[in-house]
This record gives sequence, C-alpha cells and structure tokens, in this order.
Amino acid sequence: MENQGRGPGPRPEGETGAPSEPSETPPAGRVPQPLPQAMPQPLPYEGVWRFTAPAEDASVPQARHAVRDLLYRQGVPASDDLVQGLLLIVSELVTNAVRHAALLSPMLAVEVAVGAEWVRVSVEDDHPYRPTALEADHGRTGGRGLLLVGEITREAGGVCEVEHTSSGGKVIWAALPLKSVGMR
Repeated sequence: MENQGRGPGPRPEGETGAPSEPSETPPAGRVPQPLPQAMPQPLPYEGVWRFTAPAEDASVPQARHAVRDLLYRQGVPASDDLVQGLLLIVSELVTNAVRHAALLSPMLAVEVAVGAEWVRVSVEDDHPYRPTALEADHGRTGGRGLLLVGEITREAGGVCEVEHTSSGGKVIWAALPLKSVGMR
C-alpha cells in the first residue's frame, strides 16, 4: 500500500491510497465535501516591512521618516491624525530603545505591519528589561514615553503590548485601526 501523505493509520474500506479521478457523486457512505473557497487577495497596501538601525540618537528621526515614507508609498488609507500618532509612537519607542537598551542591544529593529483594517508598528531590541508605563510626574522632563504611547493607542481604539522575544529581548508594539474611533 502506497502512503500518499495521509499517515500510516487505517483507511476506509476500499481506499487504496492511490489518487483517484474526481467524480460527480461521492462513493457510497462518503459525505461530499465543499470545494475550497479562493482566498481573498490582499489589498495593495497590505504587508510587513522590517528594518534595523543602530541604537543611537540619529536613528529616531530616521525611523520616523522611514515609517512615514512607507505609509505614503504603499498608499495606506490612514488619516493624517492617525499617521501623526503612529509617527509619535515610533519616535517614543525608538527613543526608549536608544536610551535604555543600547548598552546590551547596539541594534534595534522597527517593523510596520499593515492589514486591511489596521496598522501595527513595533520596535524590538535585545535588552531583557520589560518596561512599564510610569505615572505622570510633573517634576520630571522624561520618563513618560510609554504612558504617551498607551494614551495615543487607546484614543485611536488600538492595543499596545510589551512582549519577550525568543532571543531574550523584547518587542513593544502598538496596533491601531485604520478607521480610528477617537482621533479626528
């Protein structure tokens, strides 16, 4: 008996494992299966793009400009307010990686993933520390980047997370709907 990729288990009576010609009616005792539906084609702007940059100050504006140019070049249907929010998120996340992870992570990665109804930006580094958003402290001039990222994300109706990577680092991402609920 020839195995046609169906596994070594028992087969229904009369089935040899050899491919058969399609027929109009199924053999007795077999239930007809619906034909597979064609998968919808992705929209022209859908995709995932990733680039790396050194963990240094000059990478902040470079990452912001690269993301902005990508969104416009791909024709992502995002409002100006949503794009500005995404660019601020990218700036904050890359700044955090440069300021807090550069010692253990001389390179960082920025990823932009665009679906039919959402856009996700993420920044990954190799530092194991998993940051949390700090409460607003009006006496400090810094330290509120993740708080700002969280607020922009919530206002747009999106989600923001910090996750560990398999290499021991972390990725911080924010996904926002293209049809934002709060931004005007």
